[in-house]
Amino acid sequence: MSPHPIIAMWSHPRSMSTAIERIMRERGDLDCLHEPFMYDYYVHRQVRRMPHFDVQKDHPTSYGAIRDMILERAEKGPVFFKDMSYYVMPHLLDDSDFAGRLTNVFLVRDPIASIPSYHKLDPDLTLEEIGLEAQAVHFDALEAGGDTPPVIAAEDVRADTEGVIGALWQRIGLPHVARAFEWQREAPKDWAQVGGWHGDVSSAKGIRPISGEEIAAQQRKFDALAEKAPHLRGYLDHHRPFHRHLAARALRPREVM
Repeated sequence: MSPHPIIAMWSHPRSMSTAIERIMRERGDLDCLHEPFMYDYYVHRQVRRMPHFDVQKDHPTSYGAIRDMILERAEKGPVFFKDMSYYVMPHLLDDSDFAGRLTNVFLVRDPIASIPSYHKLDPDLTLEEIGLEAQAVHFDALEAGGDTPPVIAAEDVRADTEGVIGALWQRIGLPHVARAFEWQREAPKDWAQVGGWHGDVSSAKGIRPISGEEIAAQQRKFDALAEKAPHLRGYLDHHRPFHRHLAARALRPREVM
């Protein structure tokens, strides 16, 4: 079995996960994959059609083939991938050998912000695709098995990017790499397959701070959207307890050593 680590960041749509992935890529010491298991969910099992998804013909599509690709790449060096828990739950938990190889990290964002952002790109989004419930079930199953993964909150990352990510790296055994926070490289080529989802992060040079005005505007934006799409209030009410459950475990900027 390869000694190289496989770091899996489990997120939910529009949780700022692509920006965190960009930081991990800028480190320069990790082989990074972008949501490899979406191919099992949207292409192999065809749970539904994902908009803005240019399927790459050479990408493995089944869960087993994707897992084997990740393990093969980990034979050569450390691997990082970000994915959604709802892509792999619950069958990942039945794959104890692979699950045991992963160093797990969880990223969450307040669904009052993530839901409108998702709806803008995919008005037909489903309750499952909001993603926080699957994350919470995933996290609790890992914790029950003796693994309590670190959690980071998007709002905290924006408040103190280097502090929170630095604390995360310390928790999972990665050295601090200051250059990773000022993005110099071009947008990764494998982002092109879902380019419509990435917006400004493809051309940005780092994560911008969050303001109190922006946080206050999130409620107004959601309320306006829910007037037109009232079912989104049910989505929010359903997922908010799962967000609170995970966010309560999040690393905070003040925890940085």
